[in-house]
Amino acid sequence: MSRNRPALWRHAVALLVASAISPASSPTAWELNSWRDFVTGRFQGVALTRDGRLMLGPRLETVFAADQPVIWSVVRAPDGSLYAGTGHRGRVYRIAPGGQAELLWSAEQPEVFALALDGRGVLYAATSPDGRIYRFENGKAVEHFAPGSRYIWALAFGPDGRLYAGTGDDGRIWRIEGPGRGEVYYETGQAHVTCLAFDPEGRLLAGTEPNGIVYRITSKDKAFTLYDSTLPEIRRMAVAPDGTIYVAAMGGSLLKRTPSAVTPAAGTVTTQATTSVTTTVTVTETTQTGVELKPAGEQAKPVPAPSPPPSSLVIDISGIEKSAIYRIGADHTVETLWSSKEENVYDLLLSGSDLYFGTDGQGRVYRLSLPERKLALAAQTNEGETLRLTEAENGLLAATGDAGRIYRLAGAADSGEYESPVHDAGTVARWGRISWRGENCENGRVRIRTRTGNSARPDRTWSDWSEPLANGDPIPSPNARYIQWKAELKTVGGRAPVIDSVTVAYLPQNSAPVLKSLSVTTQLATAAQSKSPTATPAASATYTITVTDTGETPPAPSTGTPVQTVGRAGAQQLQITWLAEDPDGDRLSYTLYFRGEDEKEWKLLKANLTENSYTIESEALADGRYFFRVLASDAPANPPAAARQAELVSSPILIDHTPPMVRAGPPRRTGFHLEVEVEAADAASPLRRGEYSLDAGPWIPLEPLDGVLDSLTERFRIVLENLSPGEHLLVVRVFDACNNAGLTRVVLR
Repeated sequence: MSRNRPALWRHAVALLVASAISPASSPTAWELNSWRDFVTGRFQGVALTRDGRLMLGPRLETVFAADQPVIWSVVRAPDGSLYAGTGHRGRVYRIAPGGQAELLWSAEQPEVFALALDGRGVLYAATSPDGRIYRFENGKAVEHFAPGSRYIWALAFGPDGRLYAGTGDDGRIWRIEGPGRGEVYYETGQAHVTCLAFDPEGRLLAGTEPNGIVYRITSKDKAFTLYDSTLPEIRRMAVAPDGTIYVAAMGGSLLKRTPSAVTPAAGTVTTQATTSVTTTVTVTETTQTGVELKPAGEQAKPVPAPSPPPSSLVIDISGIEKSAIYRIGADHTVETLWSSKEENVYDLLLSGSDLYFGTDGQGRVYRLSLPERKLALAAQTNEGETLRLTEAENGLLAATGDAGRIYRLAGAADSGEYESPVHDAGTVARWGRISWRGENCENGRVRIRTRTGNSARPDRTWSDWSEPLANGDPIPSPNARYIQWKAELKTVGGRAPVIDSVTVAYLPQNSAPVLKSLSVTTQLATAAQSKSPTATPAASATYTITVTDTGETPPAPSTGTPVQTVGRAGAQQLQITWLAEDPDGDRLSYTLYFRGEDEKEWKLLKANLTENSYTIESEALADGRYFFRVLASDAPANPPAAARQAELVSSPILIDHTPPMVRAGPPRRTGFHLEVEVEAADAASPLRRGEYSLDAGPWIPLEPLDGVLDSLTERFRIVLENLSPGEHLLVVRVFDACNNAGLTRVVLR
């Protein structure tokens, strides 16, 4: 451990604590210190342990580079040479132990999915999508057997020397006795037999798709289901000497269904059939017991896979793992050793007490230590996927897709590089110092560089990699939104470095607050809450007698009848409300202003508000149109020089306290009717509603003489019929746009 680790550790902890309790515009830290943090980076000659430690890994050497996009199959001959079957031109190559490669054969079909060697080292190759098996004699390919199937996914020689083939899209296993001679050994009822293997007792094992079933076939037409996976495809199997079976399954969040278990609903369902190649099919129900399958276009793989048979459906769902590795014990117990929602697993290889597997996560090779069950990222080829793993005398071999290559994982590398994922500071940041901790990190064993940019992915607009930095050095890269670092690890003096964590300190640029809305509404305050002097309590009519200690009678109270005043329920208030947020999460303060429409300067209402609303008495403002302005500032969380602010001005707000003037003309009798003409006018806002009440009866709406109630002045005519003899009270009220009501009354005799 480095001697300065305690100081660096305290520095990192302080930064993390600061970032946890401070807003985003305060100094913060980006630290990588776990498997999840490191695994998303780019590895070259560097391995990652499950407990999140970067160290030098196997040396990655290119053994063979084909001019093909993918290497589907690899077998190793007894003399140490390799045979590789490729796609999408269907070629077979031979790579000599010294590394010299030659094209052995070009097939008429585009894919060579499977290769196998018999006990004498004779090579067999299976082509697709017109499934045929070829035997190589004297360097030439001769057709050996044609099962009549579209695909041949797997070839394997049994202990009896016979060749077995797994096919699709008929889901059969063929046992081939010799040239042109073969029989169906077992009908799985599945769409595809994707892989074959033999257990220590010589019993045949088969993995299938789309129901993800592992079979053990003991004789012709006799099988036992060892495991029914929740994933659609059994991709590969590896068998240990003690009979333990390791199974790689994949399917990309797909769930199997069968008509016997689920009755299809009417309509159209999108499904996926995941095999060595994935495609999408559309399933349209034709009856309650049958379905019609129609191809719907290819996905990422080069050759279209067949549709699943009507006996099984694969329905796309989400929320389950994408791939998994299972262990099937000799007693048939099953446990999951590894699963992933991000990566597909393509191949397995047992090597001593370690289980290696390849995935499509940048062509990675993982190592799972079986006794401790500790996972490590052994190597990353930085290709699309690692499809095949083969053990050789001088190291593990990994065949890849995207670029058809074979890599060798040789002995420990003397040097390597790790490139971190890109970190988004959220806004342009000022970079602080970079520090790291680990073991043997001094004396040039670890050198770290940085680069920055303002695009999410590094491109030509990013800065160049900086010069190597010492532990705790300031970051020299330009201020930007995104940052990335690269660690160069090197063995010096026989001591290899180990990195436990790397911390980048930075100060994001302070972002201005955002004001999203500003609204002004009216509300009523009760008389007790109102500050208005017009709110007076009701008069009391209680009669009292008071006697003094002198025996004198106090002045007699008034003998008149007191008048009781009906007070207003409450005064009207203006509630000003705004919605604001800060991208950095800073605390905000607000300042509120107002001005009249005919005024030039803003008047301060309230400063240093911490809540997002403020209430004033509406009568504090005279009739007219007003604007309100709110200013939001993040000064409470930032130094004065760095503080930012934003403002928002309301739309015009009409304030009208004065009710309309309502005048009624003298009543006029016309025949049996009584007519009253009424004129209403308001100085501030248009009239909106008129109505009258006779003898305190219900209110009856009025229609203006011009037909539309929308002006500052309106005229109405009230026609009263069949009035009974005697005196009547007519009350007319008219409302303006601010809901002020003006009233007048007329006594009819």
